[in-house]
Formats: sequence, structure tokens, C-alpha cells
Amino acid sequence: CKIFSVKSRLANPNFCNTMYYKKDVVYMTISLRLSNEDSLLIKKYAELKKMSVSELVRQSVMERIEDEYDLKAYQKAMENFRKDPTTYSLDEVERELGLK
Repeated sequence: CKIFSVKSRLANPNFCNTMYYKKDVVYMTISLRLSNEDSLLIKKYAELKKMSVSELVRQSVMERIEDEYDLKAYQKAMENFRKDPTTYSLDEVERELGLK
């Protein structure tokens, strides 16, 4: 298990990211600097949701990424629909695919 720490002074001089490598898996530890108020709010919210702070942060970041991905997919679909507004009913699609 290799362990190393990376400091990125370009983005934030206080940011430290530690990565753990084990075979083909990467584990990452991220440190955040929070005010006492923010820290307490996050801890209390995690307790309310019956999850660890780590799981709350991980889940929140993953949901944010998914939301942005979904928004981009929606915008692309709407752009394509504006170019060709043809739609099909479920019956038409099932017949076309030989499902009916």
C-alpha cells in the first residue's frame, strides 16, 4: 500500500489531499478547513441523517456530479429535440423494436 500526500498551492495553499493506492484501487483522504459553525452544522446534519460526516460529504459530492451530468444530458437532448421535434408513442417504439 503506497501512501503519499499532494499539496496544491495553485488552487488553495491550505489544501492537502492524501491518496492511498492498493493494487488498482485508489483511496483518497481530503481535508477541509471549516469554521466552527460550518463544522457543527455538518456534524449535526450527518447525525440527523444517521450517517458519518465522511459518507455525507462523499454522497453530497457524488450527487452534485450526477446533477451536473444530468443537466448537460438534458440540455443536449433539448438541443436535439429543437432540431427535430419528432416524437414517438410507447406503442410505436415497441412495434419498431419488435417488442409487440
